[in-house]
Amino acid sequence: MANENSPLLAYRLLGEEGVSFPASGAGGPGGAPARKLSTFLGVVVPTVLSMFSIVVFLRIGFVVGHAGLLQALAMLLVAYLILALTVLSVCAIATNGAVRGGGAYFMISRTLGPEVGGSIGLMFYLANVCGCAVSLLGLVEAMLDVFGADATGSSGLRTLPQGYGWNLLYGSLLLGLVGGVCTLGAGLYARASFLTFLLVSGSLASVLVSFVAVRPRDIPLTPRPGPNGSSLPPQVGHFTGFNSSTLKANLGAGYAKDYTTGATMTFASVFAVLFNGCTGIMAGANMSGELKDPSRAIPLGTIVAVAYTFFIYILLFFLSSFTCDRILLQEDYGFFQAISLWPPLVLTGIYATSLSASMSSLIGASRILHALAQDNLFGVILAPAKVISQGGNPWGAVLYSWGLVQLVLLAGKLNTLAAVVTVFYLVAYAAVDLSCLSLEWASAPNFRPAFSLFSWHTCLLGVASCLLMMFLISPGAAGGALLLMGLLSALLTARGGPSSWGYVSQALLFHQVRKYLLRLDVRKDHVKFWRPQLLLLVGNPRGALPLLRLANQLKKGGLYVLGHVTLGDLDSLPSDPVQPQYGAWLSLVDRAQVKAFVDLTLSPSVRQGAQHLLRISGLGGMKPNTLVLGFYDDAAPQDHFLTDPAFSEPADGIQEGGSPALSTLFPPPRAPGSPRALSPQDYVATVADALKMNKNVVLARACGALPPERLSRGSGGTSQLHHVDVWPLNLLRPRGGPGYVDVCGLFLLQMATILGMVPAWHSARLRIFLCLGPREAPGAAEGRLRALLSQLRIRAQVQEVVWGEGSASSQEPEEEEEEGDFVNGRRGDAEAEALACSANALVRAQQGRGGGGGPGGPEGGDGEEGPATALTFLYLPRPPADPARYPRYLALLEVLSRDLGPTLLIHGVTPVTCTDL
Repeated sequence: MANENSPLLAYRLLGEEGVSFPASGAGGPGGAPARKLSTFLGVVVPTVLSMFSIVVFLRIGFVVGHAGLLQALAMLLVAYLILALTVLSVCAIATNGAVRGGGAYFMISRTLGPEVGGSIGLMFYLANVCGCAVSLLGLVEAMLDVFGADATGSSGLRTLPQGYGWNLLYGSLLLGLVGGVCTLGAGLYARASFLTFLLVSGSLASVLVSFVAVRPRDIPLTPRPGPNGSSLPPQVGHFTGFNSSTLKANLGAGYAKDYTTGATMTFASVFAVLFNGCTGIMAGANMSGELKDPSRAIPLGTIVAVAYTFFIYILLFFLSSFTCDRILLQEDYGFFQAISLWPPLVLTGIYATSLSASMSSLIGASRILHALAQDNLFGVILAPAKVISQGGNPWGAVLYSWGLVQLVLLAGKLNTLAAVVTVFYLVAYAAVDLSCLSLEWASAPNFRPAFSLFSWHTCLLGVASCLLMMFLISPGAAGGALLLMGLLSALLTARGGPSSWGYVSQALLFHQVRKYLLRLDVRKDHVKFWRPQLLLLVGNPRGALPLLRLANQLKKGGLYVLGHVTLGDLDSLPSDPVQPQYGAWLSLVDRAQVKAFVDLTLSPSVRQGAQHLLRISGLGGMKPNTLVLGFYDDAAPQDHFLTDPAFSEPADGIQEGGSPALSTLFPPPRAPGSPRALSPQDYVATVADALKMNKNVVLARACGALPPERLSRGSGGTSQLHHVDVWPLNLLRPRGGPGYVDVCGLFLLQMATILGMVPAWHSARLRIFLCLGPREAPGAAEGRLRALLSQLRIRAQVQEVVWGEGSASSQEPEEEEEEGDFVNGRRGDAEAEALACSANALVRAQQGRGGGGGPGGPEGGDGEEGPATALTFLYLPRPPADPARYPRYLALLEVLSRDLGPTLLIHGVTPVTCTDL
């Protein structure tokens, strides 16, 4: 039981205080920050401040003034519905297990895998970096509107010089303040955020009181420039107090030109501005590494923050519609100052929200970056972000992010950056919804979140709404974001990532495969959709690599199973020796680049193990119908691991990552003359067993002589022509009827045709040989075969050869022989061996000869020298009924296939061809 390990065993009970979880703030080992932030300070405060941002002070009038109260409420409901759908997904994932540092990145990557999670995590990180820069640029603009030398309006103090360089300086100084707070750790950030929260709350409270306490007044508006450069007549806005006429006038929409951009507003443009200000629901989740109990704090704190901000927005929309006329709302977006009891407090709230949003973005970005660096997805480029302090603060990631924000400040394009930031946020939100949707669809037993107020419908609706909002806000940025995500995913796929996180794709595949396997009804099989489904029995893969790849080419999209029998009896063993071997065999499949499953069994004998595998391999309608074996001869096995480039390994036997080399996991090939695990008797008995179980049989000989380009996955690598020779009749019984049209002969033709469909064999030409007796008139059998090939859509050369041509004896076998006479011993052993030698000589005589013309052209037996034969297909006779004749049967096969080069001896028992549509 020493191997019974579980992550739960690492938890330590602490008496009455609960459970101690292994903390790792960034999802990586060591240096975990102390988890000390509460739900309120760690989640509620940063999320509220991020969702308010500067919109709550400077865009309420914009939204209500252009859209009217009814459409503004509809916009707010739609925006918060989209956010709420994502919040439900966040709550479900966060309550399904321990959440470590990295927030949304951790949730996505541990569900969708490192490729998708890493790409979206990097984009989410960049969104936070750009979001920090946008907040700082907005803060600089807000400050310069009051204190700038070029400030407009009567309240401007005009003390700060303006210009690109000065603006960059102000932004850099503010970034230094924000970066300094974040560098000193999450504790100082939480205290600073709480102070900011108090300032913003006080400012909002003063605004709410002002709506009630301030008497109606007229508010002079700043003159706007006219179309010809002249100023328009000054306008006056009206604060009417609570007035039903004002509310009635503000109910409907009144889209007009935005005085800041000159563009005429629409529903979509106003909605995009409102939604831009509401994104920020992940601010608390980004602090997951510092939270005391992230699985409780993230869902609870995020829901409280979303509900609180929604209530405040609704209240401000109603108060503004009741008390301010449309002119004031459309022409002065900062009207809160004009109606406030104490305008400096509103100004303080504007600055505080911008500063807090920048802090939240910077510290969130640093935590995401640290998690990315700990996971080592992007290599050395993120190595500096791994540096942490003794208290676990990732100050290296903070400084790294600080530098990137400084670069973004150099651009200074506020409006462009705002759209990109929002689109990147929405990509992350959609990925969280997709993660939860995948977990729900996969129906994994371990997905049982404590938060249950969600379903796959909410997740799917969340994904769709986020994608829709992306293209509504900025189609160009949305397309670019998806393209960037694809490129990053491809990069991470090429690099390779951790495989120990668990991929939801595997659970989804399992779910779908099981569903479709149940639909795959063997009772509905039809011969025209037949395909080979192979079980290749392998003793030691070191000597079977060429056959392993050749079988992969023969499968034609069918099932391919590598089977191996380990000798032993489980009753006498302490544990199953088969299970630890699966890893080595799966690595072999990956290295050999074949599409195969692995099935291993433990049995007292290879024959019994083969029976087990033939019966139980596969599932439902996907079960092997063909057994493939290497030929049983005295040839010394070769170690193809030493010569195959795909299996080249370090001299010390240790691969990159510390795993043992594949060559150390399989024993060296059997030495010549050493005992074998399978006797000749059992080998032939295994063939007989397969035929009794209605399985086709393929015996492969000398496949190691195939050139590597013939076994490659590409298109051959050579333009040299070769032949594939097919002898679709029993050469140990060449006469006795039209043997080329029996089931076994057609099976040979089908397998040879399938091999010709493989790109590596496109240059090989298929030749089919028919044997004629000395007194048999040529042409008749060939004509029938050509007609059959035409019906089967098989392009091949047909050659008639005279029996005995090329052999020492040209004696024709007697016509009255019965099937199995030579195999079953009803003829003498000497006579049977002589016939096998004659057949072998006949086949060898045709190898290397050029055929006479193409399909339909005249063929002759005396061909001139031409392309060599790359592979020969021979008819495999049935084993004798008497088991005592098995060794003699094997000896006849050895004589028949001797010195023929790569050869497949095949016996088919199932119909595989069809002439119908």
